[in-house]
Amino acid sequence: MEIELKSEITCPNCGHKKVEEMPTNACQFFYECVNCKTVLKPNEGDCCVYCSFGTMACPPIQENKSCC
Repeated sequence: MEIELKSEITCPNCGHKKVEEMPTNACQFFYECVNCKTVLKPNEGDCCVYCSFGTMACPPIQENKSCC
């Protein structure tokens, strides 16, 4: 399985969507929406904002590894 490095994040506050490239060397715990400036944090039980708000899980989760 090939690892997908791009994920579309959807802001739960305003619904704005943006495709971002996920880091492969760290988890991203915070993400600021470019539209409404809301700072997103992972939902409880998720390791990063991509796992909570993205269309693709972060690279370590895609590889069935522990995240961060």
